[in-house]
Amino acid sequence: MKNILRTAVLGVLMTPLLLTSCKKAGDDSKLEGPVPTSTFTSQVNTTEFPTVVSFTSTSTAGFLYQWNFGDNSIASGPTVMHTYPRGGSYQVELTTAGRGGTGISAKQTVTIADPCANATFSKVVNCAGSGIRVWAFSSQPGAIVRETAGGVPISTSTTLPACQLDDQFSFSSAFTINYNSAGQTFQNGACGASLNFATDFVFRPNASGNPQIVLKGKKTFLGLTDSVVNKTYDVLEATDTRLRLRGTNPDGTRTTLTFAPYDATAPYKLLLTGGSSKTWLLDNAADAPIVVGTEAAPTSYFAGVLAGQLPACQSDDEYKFSNTNIFSYDAKAETFSANGYSCQAPQTGTSPFVFGPSAGTGLAQFTLTRMGAFIGATDASVTERVYRILSIDAQHMVLRAGSGLNGGTVFTIKLVAK
Repeated sequence: MKNILRTAVLGVLMTPLLLTSCKKAGDDSKLEGPVPTSTFTSQVNTTEFPTVVSFTSTSTAGFLYQWNFGDNSIASGPTVMHTYPRGGSYQVELTTAGRGGTGISAKQTVTIADPCANATFSKVVNCAGSGIRVWAFSSQPGAIVRETAGGVPISTSTTLPACQLDDQFSFSSAFTINYNSAGQTFQNGACGASLNFATDFVFRPNASGNPQIVLKGKKTFLGLTDSVVNKTYDVLEATDTRLRLRGTNPDGTRTTLTFAPYDATAPYKLLLTGGSSKTWLLDNAADAPIVVGTEAAPTSYFAGVLAGQLPACQSDDEYKFSNTNIFSYDAKAETFSANGYSCQAPQTGTSPFVFGPSAGTGLAQFTLTRMGAFIGATDASVTERVYRILSIDAQHMVLRAGSGLNGGTVFTIKLVAK
């Protein structure tokens, strides 16, 4: 058969039209032969999450195969494996191409269990909340316990070094782990260079009598940089306030690690609130105190004004944050409003705020819960009141208003402590 035949069949496969075989005398460039039957089998791996399903074509008279997995993804080949990170029912379809055209299978329903239905997984990744939970070493004695293979204690930690206590391990329901050392990683008995990483993980709900977390990336770890066997950690306990993991070391000993939810108030909320309450103002001494754009191009809509050029009714505004999660805005005499871009009646008021890890670029974030509450620019709160802290110290802070998702507008705001 000439090369034009293979090209024609491939075109049929990518645009699933059902062709019928045809042949003219003396013309071998046309498709000929039986139309393929398109059927397949599937096997779901129920031992771990995310769920992997093996698909095998049982089609006849075909030599090219395209799979539609029912979750907006495709693949090709007679035997394929596909990972479903979320539970649900998916309609899977196989298109098979052969010498006589293409055949399209009947859709088969593949049912995937919901990982969040597992109580341990749900607590580890906070399924009931944001789907992300950030864990850090417990500050209590005994956060690290080394023991023999038989469970006899060898050593127990007391107070951990600061470069361990500020480590953050962020677990997500999308089966990712991000490690942020917050500056340094404890290794070889001392605080050393940061070993930040991001990796995928597998969760095994019923392995060896305990659920297990298995890291997939090289040079990755939980808690201690020591590499446990097969990067596999038994989950001994998982609640909203406590996570205990145990790994087997290459020498046969075991290490048990105790974590608590990361306290986002240290250090960023402490700097924000000064430990009790702290007042901030727009940094009118800096160029571009407020710029507007997108996450990828933060100044693309408005590049800001020069130092000292903010309107007086905007530069005198005061923004106070308390450690009890209350935000207070004092407009003084007037508020500079984006509705007319002029000084207007003051919009002084308060709002509770929720403080936690940043959902995007940033050290942390807070959300003003009252509709209409804002910082810097009144139109920064039209659709969302999320403010990510890009940088902060005792005197200066840079915020980014807006999540920046899907190309949304963001405001980058420079503030200075009063």
